[in-house]
Order: sequence, then structure tokens, then C-alpha cells
Amino acid sequence: MSHSRIPSFYKFSVANRLRVLLEREVIDEREYEMLVDGSHMMDASQADRLIENVISVFGLPMGLGLNFQINGRDYLVPMVVEEPSIIAAVSSAAKIVRGAGGFESHAERPLLIGQIQIVGVPHAAHARQALLQNAQEILDLANSLHPNMVARGGGAREIEVHTHGSTAAHGEMLVVHLLVDTRDAMGANLVNTMCEGAAPLVEKVSGGRVFLRILSNLTDRALVRSKAVIPTARLAAGDYSGEEVRDGIILANEFAEMDPYRATTHNKGIMNGIDAVAIATGNDWRAIEAAAHAYAARTGRYSSLTRWYANAAGDLVGELDIPLKIGTVGGQVESNQAVKIAHRVLGIQSAAELAEVMGAVGLAQNFAAIKALSTHGIQRGHMTLHARSVAMAAGADAAIFDDVVDRLIAAGDIKVWKAREIIAELEDTARLEQVNTSTNTHQDVIEHADTAGDIGYGKIILLGEHSVVYGRHAIAAPIPLHVRAEVTAQANHIDLVIPRWGVEMRLAEPERAISSLHASITLIAERLGLADRGMRIDVFPHIPRANGLGASAALAVAVIRAMARCFDIEISEREISNLAFDCEKIAHGTPSGIDNTLATFGKPILFRRDNANSRADIQDLTTPHPIPVVIGLSGVATLTMQTVGSVRAAWQKNPERYESIFSQIDALALAGAEAMRKGDLVELGELMNIDHGLLNALQVSSREIEELVQIARDNGALGAKLTGGGGGGAMIAISEPDRCQAIASAMRSAGYNTFITEIR
Repeated sequence: MSHSRIPSFYKFSVANRLRVLLEREVIDEREYEMLVDGSHMMDASQADRLIENVISVFGLPMGLGLNFQINGRDYLVPMVVEEPSIIAAVSSAAKIVRGAGGFESHAERPLLIGQIQIVGVPHAAHARQALLQNAQEILDLANSLHPNMVARGGGAREIEVHTHGSTAAHGEMLVVHLLVDTRDAMGANLVNTMCEGAAPLVEKVSGGRVFLRILSNLTDRALVRSKAVIPTARLAAGDYSGEEVRDGIILANEFAEMDPYRATTHNKGIMNGIDAVAIATGNDWRAIEAAAHAYAARTGRYSSLTRWYANAAGDLVGELDIPLKIGTVGGQVESNQAVKIAHRVLGIQSAAELAEVMGAVGLAQNFAAIKALSTHGIQRGHMTLHARSVAMAAGADAAIFDDVVDRLIAAGDIKVWKAREIIAELEDTARLEQVNTSTNTHQDVIEHADTAGDIGYGKIILLGEHSVVYGRHAIAAPIPLHVRAEVTAQANHIDLVIPRWGVEMRLAEPERAISSLHASITLIAERLGLADRGMRIDVFPHIPRANGLGASAALAVAVIRAMARCFDIEISEREISNLAFDCEKIAHGTPSGIDNTLATFGKPILFRRDNANSRADIQDLTTPHPIPVVIGLSGVATLTMQTVGSVRAAWQKNPERYESIFSQIDALALAGAEAMRKGDLVELGELMNIDHGLLNALQVSSREIEELVQIARDNGALGAKLTGGGGGGAMIAISEPDRCQAIASAMRSAGYNTFITEIR
């Protein structure tokens, strides 16, 4: 398993992200507890010992750059930064480069330059010659001041003498450069000490007067060279071919090479990544910035730090040369627990290795930026993240945060005042819901965190996938995930907006006619007599798309309810379910009817469809105590229509064999219903395991699902199987309550997203 690849990491809660790091042994138990309770943060009393006039401690977000492979090794890269999109962009870029073999990065021997200024020299040429002849004596004196550094293999290596001509009032000026290998230390203090200690000898040898004695932050003797080679096939983006993206990136870089105004922003993007790593690892990001920009102007004209070109094979090649003198010991690293944890996460062994990582991060950041600029533009990638910042600034709490973000994007007016307006509306709706339900004795089977508006329920199938299409029984239950819809009347046109799925369409547009989503919404409008009415449909899905959890049926149900509410149309629950079933025919071809039934009624059922009479036999299922369920997401999107179609094709070729399998699954479902009524988890789990074996016989599983099933069983699951159409998507496991966390943790450790729920 790849160390830096954590699928769907961005979808995890902060708590689950930390748990993944613990389970992968990226951090230890003590560090995990510190990150959970915030004790890794520096307090005011500690800060008071570091700087002057302390009044408080200022916080910045720390995240992880993912997917990095550098010199054949995986890295999770801690980054401290306040700007949205930086970490997302660099992780995406690293994923592309990873698929092409990863980054190559090489750090030179890290030499820091100390400068000793000499003025009032009687004869500059003679003084220069004398200093060079006495170089070893000067080096020996400098090294005597830091014997420990010398013992670790570092120390002053050589001197250079530069002449600068006459000053206004102090005659000829010479500058001695003391080149010092500071090993894993940043080295500023020790180089300054060496310069001051060597100054009397330099004065004596040169015959002049020493004035300034201090390090230089132009660290061009500590260069890092990072490189990536990306085949054009990996560059294709949307409507842009790989060749178009490659040529656009090259042209964008040529702009930065020629124009200092463009180069400034170009290089700032590089530093977005490097500075973030520098801050996380306790390094002097200001010194790094100064060195980088000075180096960019080394030819006398400020230019790009990167070079992008096509090699003989047509691949895109990116190279970054940048001075990076950084440290992994001393000062900040030792005094700041947050920095210590960042080093632990990164797992570097030396300052040179850290510099190589930082170089790769800078190149990745540059690639992400100019790829976006040369295709769809930079703003698209910023919008969602900008909306998140605005929602936070407006005070949106966790329960409504995602909804506020979605509505901001949908409104196209991403402002704090707009976010506050949305928050007020959502809070008013929630209060009304609370009042309405407080007088109602009916309790939903599951509690939903966000039920403002009209919803359709998500589902899992415990037993009976695929066979249910052929008139056999299946058991299904709701999950605490749903799709919510809101409909508002407008003058004309039907507009559909689903921000989380990247959907924004107008139903009148003919090019959309091939879309099943377009066709389903059109069908709903026609059946409700609203085809000629203008409306805006906002959909907020809390169900991952194409994962076998009933997202399409839930969307249809939510939209039907929202349309009916908006236009004051009376429609029964059964009519909603039937209309959603017709939408499912568009989405899946030959649905059983179980998804739309669960999406509408939201309770556990034993379901069988009588295909001959087009009727469904639906029995409510109850259990004496809740059944704990762990749901694991494979990360592989799947289309139910495809898996149902492949099973149908196999059935048509050999109906006798497949009817036998369907009948066996049917018997399992009937036995499972009885086990649920008795509350017999062991029996239900065994039936699920057998069912999964039969689904394998139908060839609808996947490598990821099989891995998840095995992980669940190895960690105490009583039963584990795929759920839904298969081919990827999701799996479910049941267990005793005290084993759920262990099962979920093991899945997350393997890189999968998961959550725990229950059937009741």
C-alpha cells in the first residue's frame, strides 16, 4: 500500500484523518492525543520565551499534501498555509506526476555563505592575494569556534575574496566569503559566530578594517534541482487534449521567462508550496523567499525559476532550480511540538532530504497553477474553496456548513453577507422543523443531520442484489445519508444545479437530452404537469454518487417532493415512489423497484417484485435491537446499469444456471428476514457471507470490494458483502457493537473511507 496515497482523504472528518495517520503509524499515540486535544499548540507562556512583547499565539491551518513520490519514496507533506486551494492543487499535481514515475530531486551540499566586509584597504589586489594565501589559517580559526559542527562532518570549507571597488569615504572594499557546511542546521547563528571570530585575523592579513560580519541569505551554494516527466496522455483535462495542455504549459512558462511582471506571480505560486512546508517544519521562510527571488534575478533580469519543455518523445518535462538552505535540528524544531509532529509525519532523515521534498512541492505547485491557467482558468478551482472560507467567516457551524457552501456557489455571489443570509434561512427552517416534529409521536427509522427541505433516503441492501431484478426477495434498509432538494419558481426555463456533483444545466438545452439526469427531471416535470413552468431546482446530495447507495432514486424522490411542495401539488407517498421508479428505468434500464421504495419510505423492508403483474410485495422489517453496520466505500465509481446489464447478458446465455443462483439468493433473503426479526446477528452475518460468495459467482465484485470484505472479516465482522450493483461502489459489514470501530479503523488504515451506522 502506498504511504502517501489516502483515497478520499479530503472527505474525512478531521478526527478520522488523524485516526488514519495513527493507524498507518505516521504518528504515535501520544502525538495523536496531542493533535486531538490541541496540546501540541504553543501557549502564550512558551511564546513569551521566544519573542518580545508577547500578547498571544496566532494560529494557522496545517494540512497534508498527498500523493508525493520523490526519488522513489512516498511522503506525506505537512503544509501550514491560510490560502484555499494550495494543498488541494499540490496533491492533485502530485497524483498526476506519481502516475508518471514521481519526482526526481537532488540537493547539493548545503553551504551557507558568511560575509566579512573589509574597507580602507591600501592595495586591494595585494590584500586579496594575502587573504587567499592565508585561507587555511582563517578556516582553522573559524572551525575552532564550532568543534561539534566539525565533528559531525561540517564546518568552514573554503574562502572566496571579492573586490567591489572604492567606497565613497573608505577606500577600496573587499568581501571575504566564508563557505560553511552547516549539515542539518539552518546555521545562521553559527556562521555569524565564525565571521565575528575570524574578523581580527582577516583584518590583520588584509591590512584593512573589518566592518560588517554576517551571513548572506542568497544561498546559491545550496541549490535543489527537482524534475518531473509527464506523458501527454496524463495531461488531458476536460475538452483539452494532452498535447494542448502540454503546449499551453510550455507557453505559459515562456511568458514567465520573458516578462518579470508575470514571473513574479509565477514564482509566488512556487513559493506557495515551499513556504507552507517551511513554516510547518520550523524553517525561516522569509530567508527562503529572499534567496529564491534573488536567485530568479541572478542574470540581471528577474525571470522564472522553472523551465517546462517537451522532450524528444513529446512528454512534458518540468525542472525547478532553487536555493534552499534549511534545517532539521535546533531552535524551532526543538521548542515547538507542532513542528516536531510535522517532522514525524514527513519522516525525513536530513536537511538535504527535506530540501529535496520542498523542491518537489514547489515544482508540483507550479505545475498545478499553470495547468489551470492554460486550460479552464484559475478561478474555477478557487471557487469552492473560497466559498468555504466565506462560510467560515460568516459563522456557519458544522451542521449546515456544507449546505451554506453549496448555496453560495449556486447563487454565484460568494460574499459574507450572502452567507449570513443563507445561514439565517437554514436556521429558521431548522427551528420550524423542530416545532413540527415536537408534537409528532412518529419517529423516523434514522435521524438525519440535515432535513431542511424535501429529501430522498439512501439505502443499503443486506441480501438479494441482482436476484431481486428477477422477482426474488431482497432486504434493504435506510442509511443516515440522503439527497435534499429545493425548488423555487422563476419566470421561465427549468434550471438544475447540483454543486457537489458539478452539475449546472438548463433542461431546454438540446445537448443535454442524452443525459439520464436531464431525462429524469424532464419526466418528473411532465408527470406533475409542470413542463411549461419555470423553476430552479437546487439539489444537495449527502450520498456519494455511483456507489450503490441509492443516490439516483433518492434524488428523484427529493425532486418530486420539492416540486410538489413549491407548486402546491397533492401527491401520495405511493405515487412518489412510482414516479421515482419510472425515473430509475431511465437511469438503470431494468430496476427492481427497491431503491425508489427505500428512498420514499425510509425504513427496513423485505421486498419482492412480481414482474408478471408489475406489483411489489413489501413487508416492513423490525428487529428487537439495533443492528450495527459498517459501510466501506471502495473509491471506485460504478454504474448499476452496467453491472445489471452484464448479469442480464450472462443470464440470457445460460438461464438455468443463473436462475439457480437467484433462487439460492432468494432463500438467503427469506432466512435473513427471519434472523433480523429474531435479532440473530450471527445467523444474519453467515447468510451475508454466503450471499457475497454467490454475488462473486455473478462476477459483480471488484478487487477493492474483496479487500474491504476481507479486512472486515479479519477484524471481527460477523458478515461482510458488497451492497448495490457491485463493480466497485460500497460494501457493508455487521458485527457486535464493540467491534465496529476496529473494523472501520482497519478499513481507513487501508486507505478507504468508511462510516458506522445501524439498522433499527
